[in-house]
Amino acid sequence: MPSFAVPIPFTAVPMARIRVEVAYAMPARQHIVELAMEQGATAADALRQSGILDLYPELDGNSPLGIHGRVLPPDTLLREWDRVEVYRPLTVDPKAARIDRAAQARQR
Repeated sequence: MPSFAVPIPFTAVPMARIRVEVAYAMPARQHIVELAMEQGATAADALRQSGILDLYPELDGNSPLGIHGRVLPPDTLLREWDRVEVYRPLTVDPKAARIDRAAQARQR
């Protein structure tokens, strides 16, 4: 007996959306942007979509990124409520700053 395949019409299934935050902290303030992104988005995608790169020219697309305090590669996939953090370059070497603080404390 012959079998017939019945074509099933294709309907686009909307991608699930996740909510994430992108944060950039400066010494005096912080800028946080909440986004709704498609599932499968990366940390780099969120940074681009946030507009933070346009607002702060000192940042470039190669700025280190992290999620909840852990430095991660830009192609890290995001999950619901991830907080993508854009890290600023260090202006002072942390080791040198500790040595200076210790020297000042000894002088007191």
